[in-house]
Amino acid sequence: MLLDNIVHENDIKKIDRENWGALAQEIREFLIEKISVTGGHLGSNLGAVELTMALHLALDLPEDKIIWDVGHQSYTHKILTGRKEGFDELRKFHGLSGFPKRKESECDVFDTGHSSTSISAGLGLVKARDITGGINTVVSVIGDGSLTGGMAYEALNNAAKLETNYIIILNDNNMSISENVGGMSKYLNNIRTATGYLDLKEGIYNALLGTKKGGSTISKIRRAKSSFKQLVIPGMFFEDMGITYLGPVDGHDISALVKVIGEAKRVKGAVLIHALTQKGKGYLPAERHPARFHGTEPFDIETGIPSHPRTVANYTDIFSTIMCKLGQRDERIVAITAAMPDGTGLKRFRNMYPERFFDVGIAEEHAVTFAAGLAAGGLKPIVAVYSSFLQRAYDQILHDVCIQNLPVVFAIDRAGLVGSDGETHQGIFDFTYLSGIPNMHICAPKNKWELSDMMKFAVSLNAPIAVRYPRGTAYSGLKEYRAPIELGKAEWIFREWEIALFAVGSMVKTAEVVRNALKEKGYGVSLINARFVKPIDEDAVKEACKEHILIVTMEENVACGGYGEKVLDCMNRNSLLNQYLNISIPDAYVEHGNVELLKQEIGIDAESIVRRILEALGR
Repeated sequence: MLLDNIVHENDIKKIDRENWGALAQEIREFLIEKISVTGGHLGSNLGAVELTMALHLALDLPEDKIIWDVGHQSYTHKILTGRKEGFDELRKFHGLSGFPKRKESECDVFDTGHSSTSISAGLGLVKARDITGGINTVVSVIGDGSLTGGMAYEALNNAAKLETNYIIILNDNNMSISENVGGMSKYLNNIRTATGYLDLKEGIYNALLGTKKGGSTISKIRRAKSSFKQLVIPGMFFEDMGITYLGPVDGHDISALVKVIGEAKRVKGAVLIHALTQKGKGYLPAERHPARFHGTEPFDIETGIPSHPRTVANYTDIFSTIMCKLGQRDERIVAITAAMPDGTGLKRFRNMYPERFFDVGIAEEHAVTFAAGLAAGGLKPIVAVYSSFLQRAYDQILHDVCIQNLPVVFAIDRAGLVGSDGETHQGIFDFTYLSGIPNMHICAPKNKWELSDMMKFAVSLNAPIAVRYPRGTAYSGLKEYRAPIELGKAEWIFREWEIALFAVGSMVKTAEVVRNALKEKGYGVSLINARFVKPIDEDAVKEACKEHILIVTMEENVACGGYGEKVLDCMNRNSLLNQYLNISIPDAYVEHGNVELLKQEIGIDAESIVRRILEALGR
């Protein structure tokens, strides 16, 4: 196999040109085989095989730098930099990450777990290169989806001022451009990047700059040139910004890609290569269903069907059903997502109420302020978003929603530990970054029934509120405990003595196991479903302190700024001197791996909690 010859970076250059196609096929077969077992991002990686190969053929790694945006399209890059053997442990605890990781390889120059960051990072690397006297090439590979994020345009605005080389590759698997335009563009690119053209252009500009009216003459030439290009060149948006546009180029033609990258390296300024690719290329199920194979669970290679199909609803499914019912009851309810209609469960709502559904692209900041505008206009917007992605819109939540006390509901999916995607995706900071904002309310359901009740409560509150729920199977236990939702009020599920467990959201399930284990040891244990992280139920805390020796708080959030700190603050302000134990995630980034294994590792699984409680009691 040709892949056996790829052991280190740059080994691809030893592969004969006539074997490039065969190597691409081997890489696709390898990715399909491995990801069918481990799960991971398949469609985007199948679409980027030739593009990645061309980059590795045209560049010298690690001296040259590649930034991937989003980083989930970097699997082929990992293979070509000698990490093929690690794919059996892809996204497993202590195994190969599904994203670029600087600590994993010196060929990974920037960690990219979300989108729209690569041009800013690349521009920083270019300036660092120039200041330190380097001569290496810097390339940012950005997907067309990532280019919907506002941060990408802020960076493009700065990149346009560059006078040294910087390459941006737009990996476009969505747009289509006709053959004749592509042919004309290819012809013009060959002229505009030819040695004679570049030397002549530079010579004329330098000569004119030395004359009295040189500046105005250059401006007239540029305006005339732009008028002509506007008629025949796609990508004039980039050209008008001052960024040289090359393309479109077939993103699966390795020779053409190598050639255009070589041409781009000659440009003294920012240059954008527009590569057209097909998501899921080479694997029919992924080509037909690209959304399903974006991030896939293990699957059967022959059929593409998941190896272990879900038979029980997860929290996203429950949210999806609730949204459809809420939309039916109230025509003022609208739904907003940032390019995640499937992931957040809004696809059914979109199909039922298309005029009340808005997908704004990968633009969380815009999504939140847009929702604020909808609320100011008298509607009831629900923003469905992953916990780790909502962080990007902190300023908009604070300034545009909460200062005006607008009734925006944030349905926060993937809250807590999410597992295989690792540090960039763990939703373990939302209690912390939301609870410091005035007018914000935060709640978390203990089970699927309470998620339904909380969403109904949220849309009736007429104030900003976040409903936070985890990834995975929706807990259906404790169904008989369904007290009405009241703002800032906890729910006493079991009331005894000695130990009081205050559990938030997903941790109620764990607290139930902990309680049973402690009762077997003869302890009296109360279980309180906290429900609200802001405002907390201070009356419940005071009451528990009167009747119990030890107060335990349990949350799937970092300790700093979380629910536990609020309970401890309440105890301190009221001079309540009970023993106290905070069960939370350490103030650290949590790597990728199985969620249950991660909980054991950081000490928030039931067995670890029981042990810590016994230690706190000195028993």
